[in-house]
Amino acid sequence: MKTDYTLDNYKYITDDTAVIDSETLFLLTVQNKKYFEKLDIKPSFITPRELINKWKLESLRVVGVTGTNGKTTVTAGIYSFLLDLDEKPALLGTRGFFALEERIEAKSMTTPSILHILNHMKTAKDRGCNYFIMEVSSHAIDQERIEGINFALKVHTNVTSDHLDYHKTIEEYRAVKSRFFSDESPKLLNKDDIKNITYNPMNAQSYGVDEPATFKVQAFSLKHGITAGIKHLSKEATFHSPMVGLFNLFNLMAAIGSCVRLTGKDVEEVCEVVGNFAGVAGRMEVVSTNPLVIVDFAHTDDGMIQVLDSMKDRDISVVFGAGGNRDHTKRPRMGAVAATFAKKVYVTSDNPRDEDPAEIIKEILAGIKDQSHTRAMIDRTFAISEALNELKESEVLMILGKGDEDYQEIAGEKIPFDDREVVRALLNR
Repeated sequence: MKTDYTLDNYKYITDDTAVIDSETLFLLTVQNKKYFEKLDIKPSFITPRELINKWKLESLRVVGVTGTNGKTTVTAGIYSFLLDLDEKPALLGTRGFFALEERIEAKSMTTPSILHILNHMKTAKDRGCNYFIMEVSSHAIDQERIEGINFALKVHTNVTSDHLDYHKTIEEYRAVKSRFFSDESPKLLNKDDIKNITYNPMNAQSYGVDEPATFKVQAFSLKHGITAGIKHLSKEATFHSPMVGLFNLFNLMAAIGSCVRLTGKDVEEVCEVVGNFAGVAGRMEVVSTNPLVIVDFAHTDDGMIQVLDSMKDRDISVVFGAGGNRDHTKRPRMGAVAATFAKKVYVTSDNPRDEDPAEIIKEILAGIKDQSHTRAMIDRTFAISEALNELKESEVLMILGKGDEDYQEIAGEKIPFDDREVVRALLNR
């Protein structure tokens, strides 16, 4: 990456050794240090921490949210609540980059390079923002793509099994996530999931549904959205949300607790704005009410448990697959979860990438002992069509894995494909 700099007699700054010239200052990072050391002539450089100081980015209060599931919804919730509380936030994550109420950049990596992050922070600061909310992936923690950043708050959603193609073992994955919470930064932790990480207790607070916590759910209902009574220290409040599912109660608690900690406002004041947040596109998104069809991004066995369990008051039909070139171990577990919760299971392609979709489906089916209510088909449109044709009035169709993605990645090519548009087109017939 190369971006404008205009300081210290340089026009640009880059983290790529291949594009260094006399007008370009080099950003020396943990990631590119090995390439820098191989250069015969070492250029002038600056570190991420020094760049933060140069660009005076410490005026931004940075919030980092990490976890296997919930990062996108929690960061979006914090962003929405802060806007409604008359703060000036920016948001960076898988859905793109937003500052105040404007979308500046489309979808990107969960956590991009440190130069991308700092460049976005500078844009946010220049636009008058006072908060910078970001998703933090396990890859970014491990590769130190957040080096030099001081966090005003670090938030933990949950840690289950994911990215084992990269981290190899669940123990290593948990250790990487735990590393994010090892310092004395202010922290907000999911008390019901606390056993899955280790953390520095200094400046740590918690939220919970079952376990005692700083922000504690006292009672809740999941009918017609989410209604909950919560307690923070000696204060109590109630909120209602149009979102659905127990896991979204946790996501909302994380966002509420974060805003109370960040702003110092009473929990009652924060709860007043919760109802304005309808969730994130592709996350438990209701595409049709009659018949009831919901699209969600869930692409792990734990994510599937959360979304399917949230609709257990109805008979469930589920369409799903698993991504190619990713963790193989979760595939049979995903199959087992689908068969446990759903009356009808349609196993199909997700983003097969460079793998044979038939082999991916075979690995998923290995986790389904009784396949009498299971059908397998490579063509995702056909799978959705068959599921709709066989859907009864009392049932809900859950289409999982891709959420708001508008493509299918097959053999290196991204082919236009959107679960929601496919559903609408089939229903319009």
